[in-house]
Amino acid sequence: MRRAVLSLLLASFTAGAVVIRDDVPDRRYRMAISEFPALVDVPGEGHGVLIAPRWVLTAAHAVGWQKAVDVVVVGGTPYTVNRVVVHPGYKKPPQDMIDAAIKSGDWAAFLEFMAASDDIALIELTEPVRDIAPARIYRGSEQGKIVRIMGRGATGKGSEGHHPHGPNRTDLRQGYNQISSAEGRWIGYSFDPPPAALALEASSGNGDSGGPILIAVGDEWQVAGITSWKRVQGNPMETWPGKYGQTNYGVRVAHYRGWIEQTIAADGAAARVAEHARGLKP
Repeated sequence: MRRAVLSLLLASFTAGAVVIRDDVPDRRYRMAISEFPALVDVPGEGHGVLIAPRWVLTAAHAVGWQKAVDVVVVGGTPYTVNRVVVHPGYKKPPQDMIDAAIKSGDWAAFLEFMAASDDIALIELTEPVRDIAPARIYRGSEQGKIVRIMGRGATGKGSEGHHPHGPNRTDLRQGYNQISSAEGRWIGYSFDPPPAALALEASSGNGDSGGPILIAVGDEWQVAGITSWKRVQGNPMETWPGKYGQTNYGVRVAHYRGWIEQTIAADGAAARVAEHARGLKP
């Protein structure tokens, strides 16, 4: 039951990708992996983004439900995983909270719990990716910026949303939106209907979790957020995800820059110590 409920509330972890406008042909949202090769596929469903030769950034809930993440696919090529580092502030919602929300129809406590969790993780690869440039972390203000989203998750059209039970891994799609909130842990954007929508406006779907939310800096797309969860209108057990008017939230990567840099640096220091120790052995 927990997995079913989370898939309704979170832009979760399988992938028909982004939910699109009703009046725009689906083919205009399709993309090839060569258009952003730093996109990473997590087993089963969900995504990440390559931010250093041996490091992938993702949502904690995109990997937390799995028994093990042994291999990820970067730009179409599989890479063995050395370890997964989940942020210590990540919290899974208690089952009694979920049960109470289902029984009462009141999801306020659940949403407050989700908003207070640090839904971010790093995946360390065994070998570095040498033929794909990692995406850089965005360092400017996110408020009001146009963002690019992508994924292989569940798809549909904004008037209806997408089926809450998938399929959650389909063809790769991309779309755009505009950041309406950026503070603390989260950046947010809403899926506007035509005619207010952007030409290729879109929303994340179940299965897109962990995928990058990108802002253009010149001709470079940098990572401002990681797809995480959405706030639906009405009872989420009865409302399909991805409909017009719903608000999507991504992990605001700038908030976690220190943790990311410290985790990667600590690994590098440990590797240098190990190499030095090997050199001292007779």
